[in-house]
Amino acid sequence: MDGLFVFINQLINGLQVGSIYALVALGYTMVYGIVNLINFAHGDFIMVGAYLALFSVPMLLGAGLPAILVIVLVIVMSVIGCSLLGMATERIAYKPLRGSPSLSVLITAIAVSLFLENLFMILFSSASKPFPAIISANPISIGKIQTNAVTIITIALSIVCMICLQLFIKKTRMGKAMRAVSEDAGAAMLMGCNSNVTISMTFAIGSGLAAVAAVMYCSAYPLVNPYMGSMLGLKAFIAAVLGGIGIIPGAMLGGFVIGLVESLTKAYISSYLADAVVFGILIVVLLVKPTGILGKNVGEKV
Repeated sequence: MDGLFVFINQLINGLQVGSIYALVALGYTMVYGIVNLINFAHGDFIMVGAYLALFSVPMLLGAGLPAILVIVLVIVMSVIGCSLLGMATERIAYKPLRGSPSLSVLITAIAVSLFLENLFMILFSSASKPFPAIISANPISIGKIQTNAVTIITIALSIVCMICLQLFIKKTRMGKAMRAVSEDAGAAMLMGCNSNVTISMTFAIGSGLAAVAAVMYCSAYPLVNPYMGSMLGLKAFIAAVLGGIGIIPGAMLGGFVIGLVESLTKAYISSYLADAVVFGILIVVLLVKPTGILGKNVGEKV
């Protein structure tokens, strides 16, 4: 029976990590689904969001605000900052390259990633900085099953974000414009859609989701450094590919699967092999079903 409780605890840990991957993967899949761009700088938006949260928490705690209000304000401030950064990045780095070969855009995304990492290393050094506790991490026990408030909030928040994003895409005017631009940007413009505004909004939403993931990640693993978003972003990208990049529920599913696989690998095989297993999943998916779990093969006219 003890083995069963250990397994359940590992599942809970996997769901928590998977929820963070899912939040980041939602940003990847938003941008790719609308503009067919894999934004490899997305992981560094997480890092920027973490630093924004790091510097805003002491100010808010010093104001004597209630804990729940501090959490909300930290997330809001990080989301606003990362959304503005995402829009600025799209306008400065990616907009001039529309219609260019995909390799040029990919190299530019990598350059933006390296620029952000090195800029923050120069500004704040490469040393990790402790992130203050804003969410109570006291264990919550149900028999031999243990969890904490950070885990519960992270899982719930990721599910809420996915549902809200899906409703936004399906029901709102801007969401319909995003779907139109993803299908045919030229035709969408002829029908009155402002593609520049639509693409900027896409980057804003995707970057805002990265900021939410940053706050949740730092609450669980309270260290911030300029390179923290690199591996996290890569694993989230694998989650997006696994679920079906460009598909919102697929990003969520892929995040949970990657989180569970990583947690169970660390518990039952080796913590040193966890990353290898995750990247092995990417290779298998690309070989067996490149469109991902929820993706469909679509014929292309030539």
